[in-house]
Amino acid sequence: MLAKPINPTQGQTLQQALDLRADGDGLSAFLTGGFSNGPQAGPPEAGAPFGGLMAALAARAMRQGLDLRVPLRSLSVQFLAAARFDQDVTFRPRKIRGGRRVAYTTVEAGQGERLALHANGTWGVDSETVAQAPIQQVPPSRESLTTGGQVINPIAPWFTRHVDYVYQDGPNILGGNVGRPAVERLWMRTKDGTPLDAERLCFLLDALYPPAWTAFTSPPMMTSVDLRCDVLRDPTPELCPDGWAFFEFTMLDIGLGWTVDDCICWAADGTPLALARQRRKIL
Repeated sequence: MLAKPINPTQGQTLQQALDLRADGDGLSAFLTGGFSNGPQAGPPEAGAPFGGLMAALAARAMRQGLDLRVPLRSLSVQFLAAARFDQDVTFRPRKIRGGRRVAYTTVEAGQGERLALHANGTWGVDSETVAQAPIQQVPPSRESLTTGGQVINPIAPWFTRHVDYVYQDGPNILGGNVGRPAVERLWMRTKDGTPLDAERLCFLLDALYPPAWTAFTSPPMMTSVDLRCDVLRDPTPELCPDGWAFFEFTMLDIGLGWTVDDCICWAADGTPLALARQRRKIL
């Protein structure tokens, strides 16, 4: 059953977009154009549902549908086809193996017979053992940065309306990093101010333009093929006051029709929270 379309300029909230309801043998979410990856200069239908939202929904569908009580540790998503707006996407999660301490899960999502996404999840409890954090790094304070703000419309995708950005020496989109490493460092949070959790962290790990777009004044168009997120520490209000976390996006390679990027996320005190790697196909 189709829900009533929502005007993207008025907006579906992120919480509404992440809501899943029972639907036969799966769980369904309703997607609106307010979460399009298309630029705001055009209609939302010119793009597709933002990959970070689809990743967050995949994680939530596995957790909710399988009644998992252990935290997310790894999420690996393959984007098979663009889902369509203003209709339901149905997620069908399945537990492959698992107990009280570790669980392995999978989910497929689609609209009718058309598959849009396949994802695998690993879930597990933490325990006290040997520990070392070689990527610990205290980020600059938000107050010390004066170059914050959104990427100027009409370039910015529709989904960026749901994110607050504060850049360190950026944004560098459209050639700001020509002749130097394609790296973008910034603070981000979801604009609704909801405390950061693992699902919203997956959302934010894909909430920036490809770092390759900072290395070219006329960057190539590309589409996400797969995204892997590893949660190192569960985000908490103490680690991420008001939902803020610090991110570093780096282009690792571009060539032969592909680009590969890495992202590291830190809490305000420098605690490593998550890693992500994304592969994109150059169109």
